[in-house]
Amino acid sequence: MQWACHFAKARRKAWKAVVSGMFAAGCTVFVHQLGAAVTVPASSRASPLPQGSLMITNLEYTSILCGSGGATVRLAREEARPASTEPTLYTFFMPRHTPRSRSFTASLLTMTAHAAIRRYTENFHERSGRSVTAAGSGAVHLSVGCAVARGPELGAAMHSYDYWLILAFFAVVLIPAPFLGRFYYKVMEGQRTWLTPVLGPVERGCYRVAGVDPHTEQSWQKYTLALLAFNLAGFLLLFFILLFQDHLPLNPQNLPGQEWTLAFNTAISFMTNTNWQAYSGEASLSYLSQMAGLTVQNFVSAATGLAVLVALCRGIGRKSAQTLGNFWVDMTRATLYGLLPLCLLLALYLVWQGVPQTFAQYVNAVTMQGVDQVIPLGPAASQIAIKQLGTNGGGFFGVNSAHPFENPTAWSNLFEVASIILIPVALVFTFGHYVKDLRQSRAIIACMFALFLIGGATSLWAEYQPNPSLNNVAVEQTAPLEGKEARFGTTATVLWSVTTTAASNGSVNAMHDSLNPLSGMVALVNMMVGEVIFGGVGAGLYGMLLNVLIAVFLAGLMIGRTPEYLGKKLQAKEVQLLVVTLLVMPVGVLVLGAIAASLPGPVASVSNPGAHGFSQLLYAYTSASANNGSAFGGFGANTAFHNLMLGLGMLIGRFGYILPVLALAGSLAMKKTAPVGQNSFPTHGALFVTLLTVTILLVGGLTFLPTLALGPIAEHLSMGF
Repeated sequence: MQWACHFAKARRKAWKAVVSGMFAAGCTVFVHQLGAAVTVPASSRASPLPQGSLMITNLEYTSILCGSGGATVRLAREEARPASTEPTLYTFFMPRHTPRSRSFTASLLTMTAHAAIRRYTENFHERSGRSVTAAGSGAVHLSVGCAVARGPELGAAMHSYDYWLILAFFAVVLIPAPFLGRFYYKVMEGQRTWLTPVLGPVERGCYRVAGVDPHTEQSWQKYTLALLAFNLAGFLLLFFILLFQDHLPLNPQNLPGQEWTLAFNTAISFMTNTNWQAYSGEASLSYLSQMAGLTVQNFVSAATGLAVLVALCRGIGRKSAQTLGNFWVDMTRATLYGLLPLCLLLALYLVWQGVPQTFAQYVNAVTMQGVDQVIPLGPAASQIAIKQLGTNGGGFFGVNSAHPFENPTAWSNLFEVASIILIPVALVFTFGHYVKDLRQSRAIIACMFALFLIGGATSLWAEYQPNPSLNNVAVEQTAPLEGKEARFGTTATVLWSVTTTAASNGSVNAMHDSLNPLSGMVALVNMMVGEVIFGGVGAGLYGMLLNVLIAVFLAGLMIGRTPEYLGKKLQAKEVQLLVVTLLVMPVGVLVLGAIAASLPGPVASVSNPGAHGFSQLLYAYTSASANNGSAFGGFGANTAFHNLMLGLGMLIGRFGYILPVLALAGSLAMKKTAPVGQNSFPTHGALFVTLLTVTILLVGGLTFLPTLALGPIAEHLSMGF
């Protein structure tokens, strides 16, 4: 006890010495946590400060700026007050355990012409500091460790840990992707891998039970029929599980079955890898529906996309072939080797981070305010793992990955968002192995990341802008946090929103309805281009390859040569199939959306008038047609009309691509491969990457620009940005 008292006295003396020494040098801000009162002699201060005040509202840390005259300063969780009317006290509050680069933006009433900002650790050793000049009214940006003067029009700034988050995200995705891509190639071609001794017997057992000969391949027509039959069976099974879940086991909360249009919409949604949810999972679905229904479809819908991609890769890579492989074999290998091991690892990791995985009933609790609360539980970790890795996106809980049981920590947030595009990026390298040219993979990866970075930078800039309608010196503005999870902040929210819409995932860790209009537009554009920026498992790359063939066709028109890709000539049949795929998104978004917007009943689902209300409806039909599944939360989707119409949009968006892609794969497989000569247009250099990027933006931009102008662009301009 005596030692503690002496230590406290020593701290007070050291703090007093630092205060005196620093104020002797001029006007200074101190950042330190201490509960003692400090008296600063008038002789220790240099110049007076104009009267005024500046306060940041987080009341954990306290920073002090004093003027001339004697003043007693108390470091406490309240605004400090001067001892007399002469001196002026400026008080800043910052959160406990503030990292070095943590920053805030506050409104400035008056301030000295010069101020220095310093940060000190508890033993008063200086860590960093820079001078800042600020005068007049406006906003001042205060950083622990540095300070930057900012005007009211600039908004908040990113912190150093935001940059570390972005770097970690790219590292988690890009480092394993090439190795995972080669692994997928070996698995899908039946080559031996390190998992073969474990999963090989299981694979062969599946073939024996199903009566499948793994050595028999199928033409593109038989491959397509097998795919359609399998997906129809999956839809019917899930539809009846949802419809009659109240009569099935594993329903501890005795939840009723879904209304038939909602069950239809949900079954279509999960069968097409969309995972659109017009309901709240914990309040609507039993454990059996979540596991045997949704989770199973999460696996097989992702495996379906991977199988279609592999069929297209074989069609491009093979010469004069009549077959594309065996759908049943491809589905089995994609599920057993491609999805299950990764999902098992991620599910265990999420359980470690705090995600529940249990069959226990919901917990009835009483809060500290005496209010009864029901805490939902369930086998969540297993579904969350595949919803991320399979680019499905449907959450176990209603608010998806903004729920602390789905996404409890910053580490879970990092690995969940990286998992969204891990397999889509790896499959780009798988394509390079199929065509025996990894330069093609690098070109496609470059285009994908170029589009991703354009959208990400635009969305980040938009989300860090203050709301123009609140530009007032009396209002403190930081990056807007409405609809965002405070545990993650702005940058993590933007990273997730751009990633989930660049892939056909649709999971969220914040409410997209609260995004800045330009950020909402980035999410829309990511989907409107056909989910080709990474996209879904398999679906993203075969969508990108369609754009590659379109770019090759355009290049052939410009140079006056028959277009060819990797030695395969594109003739009338292939071009017709490409044109069919170009109609998928316009029909799903513009035609179905126009029907919904023109009828009074469906329009009533919009919760906001004007441009933002139009954006809500536009986002819903874009998300459904792109098989994304995210939504502007203010849109009331659970009506009979929207359940049926959005279900139709999901079917168009899924099979409107799959059927032409398989036909195209069959046509290309039968072609002979011409040798690539000096006159062939190279499809792996910077010129082709530029052409491909422009093609994607023009096809998507010109088609949907008028609707974007009526929605997010009009809203952005009306807000006075």
